Amino acid sequence: LVLSFILYSFYLYFESIELFILKTGAAVILFFTGLVIMRYMLLLFFSMLKILIKSSDEDYSTFESKDLRVTLIVPAYNEEVVIEKSILSLLEQTYQNLEILVVDDGSKDKTYPLAKKYEFTKGSRTLRALTKKNGGKAKAINFGIEHSTGNLIMVVDADSKLHNDAVELMARYFLNPEIAAVAGSVYVSNQNNLLTKLQALEYIEGLNMVRNGQAFLKLVNIIPGPIGMFRKDALYEVGLYDDDTYAEDCDVTLKLIMKGYKIDFEPEAVAVTEAPEHLLDLIKQRYRWTRGILQAIKKHRSILWNIKKSFAASFTLWYMLFEAIFWPFMDVWANMYIIYISLTSGYSLLMFYWWSLFTILDVAGALYCVLITGEKLSLIVYAVYYRLFFVQIINIAKILSTLEEWFGVKMSWGKLERKGNL
Repeated sequence: LVLSFILYSFYLYFESIELFILKTGAAVILFFTGLVIMRYMLLLFFSMLKILIKSSDEDYSTFESKDLRVTLIVPAYNEEVVIEKSILSLLEQTYQNLEILVVDDGSKDKTYPLAKKYEFTKGSRTLRALTKKNGGKAKAINFGIEHSTGNLIMVVDADSKLHNDAVELMARYFLNPEIAAVAGSVYVSNQNNLLTKLQALEYIEGLNMVRNGQAFLKLVNIIPGPIGMFRKDALYEVGLYDDDTYAEDCDVTLKLIMKGYKIDFEPEAVAVTEAPEHLLDLIKQRYRWTRGILQAIKKHRSILWNIKKSFAASFTLWYMLFEAIFWPFMDVWANMYIIYISLTSGYSLLMFYWWSLFTILDVAGALYCVLITGEKLSLIVYAVYYRLFFVQIINIAKILSTLEEWFGVKMSWGKLERKGNL
């Protein structure tokens, strides 16, 4: 009798704990879902406002660029497969007062001699190929800046091609002295399998739409590697690029925001880039991105709580922390919770409703982004697969890389093998 009483007491105890966990989980799910929807709607709203403001801005439509010299820097390491295609796209730029510097970072292939054969000087246009001992992307960019003659610095990855009006569109923003940097749009060039098409959707919805929303506040938090323009004096003011993170582009953007500068976005300035075609390559890339962002946040963590010093920088860091850590952990946990509830309650439709909710948001976002960017309409179809497994793979990669960064696991740069699909 005593044993039965004890066992029954334990049963009631654990049942009450399970009930508490279920109720708490439901409350967390509700809060998380509301937060996701609110974030989505705000970004969409700010993105639309940014487009309306931009279309009515007379300064942009009457811009004359003759007095601003732009130095376009292409850091390259073992890029013989893509370097010529990249250079040819730069030579087609409509902007005339242009200097192009290809910085070979001690490549072991034919990158430097291939770039060298394109050298020329004609009027206000010039192209030079420079070479240095291998030291990483940040040092290669700094080397280019130190050898530049332009007022503005534009950094373009060697595996990217620019649309011919990209420099022209971005340079006009620097009429505003508060602007230190401008990001451009990044599209995927090699949309040849399911994985790259999902990345193409991610780029226009998860990256470009987000940047457009951030640009309403002039607080774009990352200038992307494939296309970004900077005020040269501002770069020197913050000490140029640092090489102590895997996300030098994120780090330099944060340093500029901390100095009180504004960071904008030009959606029509486009770079097409080669995305990873295999799952393992994609995971390696996202490991590096996540760890680099976490390193940049850790480096500038003192500003997280120092709102009075720089509200803009503090807000940006908290937003990045949410995107890099809170969001992936919550998303994966929420999906596991919904699956558990669905299986234990026998109400399997719950999983379908949960997936449908976010898929509808993805489809709506994809439709909006495709219409304003001119990307392929067929990408909208992939929004169905996007939520089903792609986002989960990315989030799991983020979680694992966060844990590795926390425990200080060593990691190399993880350079991707180029296929030449530009």
